[in-house]
Amino acid sequence: MSPPATSKAPTRTPGHAPVHAGGGPRRWARRKDARPGELLEAALALFVDRGFAATRLEDVARRAGVSKGTLYLYYANKEELLKAVVRANLIPLIDSFAAEIQDSGAPCADQLRLFFRKWWETVGATRYAGIAKLVVAESGNFPELARFFQEEVILPVMAVLASIVRRGIELREFREIDVDASVPLWMSPLVLRAIWEHSITPCCPPNFDIPIERFLETHLRYVLCSLSTEG
Repeated sequence: MSPPATSKAPTRTPGHAPVHAGGGPRRWARRKDARPGELLEAALALFVDRGFAATRLEDVARRAGVSKGTLYLYYANKEELLKAVVRANLIPLIDSFAAEIQDSGAPCADQLRLFFRKWWETVGATRYAGIAKLVVAESGNFPELARFFQEEVILPVMAVLASIVRRGIELREFREIDVDASVPLWMSPLVLRAIWEHSITPCCPPNFDIPIERFLETHLRYVLCSLSTEG
């Protein structure tokens, strides 16, 4: 009589997830590895849609398909969750477009055009601008988040813009100006336009809106006029 068939236990490699006899990791292991990203995606959607104060951790967990207790295994509180959203989404984008601009080797005027366009394409025209709206709207109640956003998002972006202008001055492509005062002045219209897209524009008639290409080109002309070495 043949012995009864037994199921083969999964093999386990030290330091790795359990593996079936067929060689593939268990589905729960793959799911566990994906959880941080799924939680951040769910949090980003809810933060942009509801704001910081109105977003509940249990809603984030439910949207990600996990329990609230599972969420706490990865993020200690809502503040840390928002910081993780920013670090996982905004900061890599900023680093990428900053590297693209600094490696371009183009004249500084062209680098400025690329800077404004890339900022709009990667941040202003995307749902990530909703995070900026959130920070502005709720900074009074959550000042630590405002400081975090300034240090890790706003200041690095302005440093890229300032570096282009200073390089142009050194190369005599631009005239001498107060760079520290000018950079916030030039970024403010872009940030306001991005926040506007997530607040005022949806409530206004279509003819109220200025097409973004026209907006960016006009803004660039004002910036270049202030930097011109002529006149």
